[in-house]
Order: sequence, then structure tokens, then C-alpha cells
Amino acid sequence: MRNKLAMTILAALALGAGNPVAAQQPPAPTVVHRAAHDKPTVVYKWLEVLLEASGRDVDRHEPRPTILSRTMAVVLTSMYDAWAAYDDKAIGTRLGGTLRRPSQEQTQKNKETAIAYAAFRSLLDVYPEDSVWIRDQMRALGYDPDDISLSTSSPAGIGNVAAAAVSELRHHDGANQLGDEHGGDGTPYSDYTFYRSKNTPANIVDPLAWLPIEFSDGKGGHVSPGFLTPHWYRVKPFALATGDQFRPPPPPAYGSAQLKREVDETIAVNAGLTLEQKAIVEFMRDGPRSTGQSGHWLQFAQDVSRRDHLNLDQDMKLFFAVGNVVFDAFISCWDAKRFYDTSRPYWWVRIYYTGKTIRGWRGPGLGVGEIAATNWRPYSPDTFVTPPFPGYVSGHAAASGAASKILELFTGSDYFGATANRIAGALTENEFDISKMQSLDGHAPKDLPHSRVVPLQLPTFSATAETAAMSRLWGGYHIRTDNEEGLKLGRQIAEYSWPVYVSYFNGVAVPPRYLHDTRKQ
Repeated sequence: MRNKLAMTILAALALGAGNPVAAQQPPAPTVVHRAAHDKPTVVYKWLEVLLEASGRDVDRHEPRPTILSRTMAVVLTSMYDAWAAYDDKAIGTRLGGTLRRPSQEQTQKNKETAIAYAAFRSLLDVYPEDSVWIRDQMRALGYDPDDISLSTSSPAGIGNVAAAAVSELRHHDGANQLGDEHGGDGTPYSDYTFYRSKNTPANIVDPLAWLPIEFSDGKGGHVSPGFLTPHWYRVKPFALATGDQFRPPPPPAYGSAQLKREVDETIAVNAGLTLEQKAIVEFMRDGPRSTGQSGHWLQFAQDVSRRDHLNLDQDMKLFFAVGNVVFDAFISCWDAKRFYDTSRPYWWVRIYYTGKTIRGWRGPGLGVGEIAATNWRPYSPDTFVTPPFPGYVSGHAAASGAASKILELFTGSDYFGATANRIAGALTENEFDISKMQSLDGHAPKDLPHSRVVPLQLPTFSATAETAAMSRLWGGYHIRTDNEEGLKLGRQIAEYSWPVYVSYFNGVAVPPRYLHDTRKQ
């Protein structure tokens, strides 16, 4: 991939050198990932609040990427619907154009107020545990958290009504947000579809099928989490008709040469990670307070907003589209995970090489050497060895394929131009120096870099998505097919969904895509 990217850049430079017009073009704009915004719109500000609320949720519950994608879509859709009431053309997703205010009321201030109340009310709905903090954010941005008006002639009322309509719908969209689905245990987002793993660590009856693993809880004990939200295939998407609309083909079968080859590839990569690859694995994993792939790609969308100096209307459309396409991508991804129920390299290495010694990463600060296959592990901290759900297809790949394509369609170009600096190993082996991190058989290689700081280049949206997907193979979480089919799935979803979003922007969605209570199906 790196050689292909380098050739692409060299070809572009060659074309520019031979073309006087191209040579005179101003340099393409660049942007530093997650840099401060000097003049953020109210949409941008509320997305920051949403991202922080999501990080706080991860602190409280551990990473739950499916749930995070939905909460972000709910909040951004509520904000969009409130904004649409003050646009001269756009219509909302729940109430169509019925909330539209006359042209003399379509002011920047009214848009900002409506968006603020929609964001606030929907945040309270999806993150009730953080209600005090959310109310503080509302006050900090200059709004009264106690204004509960439902008057559709006031911007606060418009925001409250828009949020209530979206939340009411989503309470029974199949996610089990309220914990009241028949068959569940009464807790929010609990499974109600009675999923059970075919295997246990002591009894693997189907080598292709997923099973949980045990890892440290960070408190001296161990946990063995089950399949995260196995019911997610039943969640109603936003733009798609159903979660299985673009279900990918079957993965490589156990016993096939392809599966063995791809497992061996993962082993080989794991045994030779460079500092750059380690930095990318952790960057795409999105840090200790992860906001999931939804949050990560919304941060990339924020980079675009700063790069292109987007206004409030443009921010609203962009964040709405990115949030919803990743939400749909996760539903489709989880449909494949539940339908195919495939394992991950962690177990396949043990199954293929039981009783044997292989080369692999030995753990934080221990570098690479000969290890028993039963000790093989992805490049991860002890507290999160591998994700607690099946492998096929990769959620990182599906979300990245979907979001990157939407960013390309929205901006009209695949160009990104973002940069980011990462400290290699910051999340996994931060207390160790480079010589220990990169040691081979207990010895430090020659000519090691002097710094763990790795500058990352994100030249295009598609290259960023492909790097995100490959990072999952480098990390040891996925085989290649998981990533390649995930990217395809995400891109299919984006291509299908983009005209739906545009139909809302242009006020021609016929009819508005009202959803319904899944319990009545």
C-alpha cells in the first residue's frame, strides 16, 4: 500500500512538472488533525460536546462502537431536523417540512438556538447518566436548559420538538435503548435474540465460529465479555431498507488454503511491526477514550470543516451524513458478524499451530521472538486484547469505507491532506524505550529511530480508509478478507445512501423516510 501511495504521489508530481498550468496552481490545502477551530459554528461546538459525552460513556461502559454510532446519529439527526425548519429548502427526517418557519425567521441566530435545543434534548435522552454535565454544557454555550417549550413558532420549541420526534422513533428501533424488548434482561441495549456462542475455550466444536476470550480487567481480575450487542442486525437503519441489504459473500472456510494463508499473513505482520505501523494501529484504534469509528470519522469531518472553512449549513449537512452513514454501516456490519459468526486470529493461531512455536510479539517492552502459539496475541494492551465480537466483516473497515466515500461525495474530491503526529506505542507500551519495544530475540536492532514520534500523512479519504482497514490486520485483530469486504460494504452503503441525504437537503425526499416501531413488525 505504501509503495502504491508513493507511486501515486510521484506520478502527480511528474504531471505537475510537465504542465505549466498545473505548476502554477496554489498548493492544496492541508489541515492538522484535531487542531483547534478559531471560529467554530454552533454545529461544530455541539459535535464537540457529543464527542466528549461519547468519550465519557466509554469511560463508564468500555467501548461500545455500535451503541456509539447510534447515539451520534440520533443527536446529529435531531440537530439536522431542527436546522431544516429554518432552511428554505431542506426537510426533516421525521416531520418533513411541517416545521418550516417563514423566510423572515430563517436567521442564523434562530438556527443556532434550534440546533442547540435539539442537541441538548437528544443528548439527555441517549446519555441520561451524564445529565448534570450535559446541562452544564448547555449553560456554558449560553442557553437555558430549563426551557421545555414545545411551541413550533419558537426556535427553542422547534429544537425540543425535533429531538422528541427522533428520540420517540428510535426508542423502539430494535436497539433496545430502554431495555424493554421482550426477551432482554431489562437493561439498556441488552440482547433479546438469545445469542449463544457455539464454542467455549475448553470445547471448540466449530473452528470457524467465534468465541469469547479472557483478558485483564485492569483491577487485578479477569473478564470474558460476550458478543457485544448481537441483536444489532435488527436495528432499523436510516437510509438502508434493511441491515442485510448489502450482505457480503461468505468468508474463507475453515480448512481452506485461503484462510490458512491469511492467518499466516497476520502472524508474519505481527512479528515485524515497525514504529510507524504501531503508531497507525493505535491511531486508528482511536485512543484510550475512544469515540468509536463514528467519532473518529466525525473528527475527520471536522478536519474538513476547518480546512474548507465550512459555514453552519455546510457543517450540519456534512456531520449529519457522516453520522448516519456510519450508523448504517455498523448495522450492516453486525448483520454479517451475526450471520457468519466467524472467529478471529487470536483463536485461529492457536488452532492451526497448537503445540508449536512461532515468531510473534511477546508483549509490552519485550519485542519479537519465539513464542508458543498459545501465547500469541494482537498488538494491544492487556485490558483489551481483541474486540468482543465476531471478525467478519471488520467494523473499522466498514465504517471507514462508508465515511470516506461520503466525505469524497460531499467535497467533490478524494483529497484530504490531513496530518497527525503520534507517539508509537503510547497506548500499549508507553513506559518502554524504543530499544525494548523493537527488540528482536532480546537484542536491540541497529539504526533504530531516536524518537517514538511518528508523523502520519492522510493524503486522501480513500487512502485513510484503506489504512484504517489495514491497521486491523497489522494489529492482529483481523485477517485480510475481513478488511477488504468491510471496505466494499461501507462504500456500497455510502453510494446508496448519498442520494437519500441529498433528497433531504433539496427538500425532495418523497415521502420522508419515516420509520416505525420494530416491535410491530
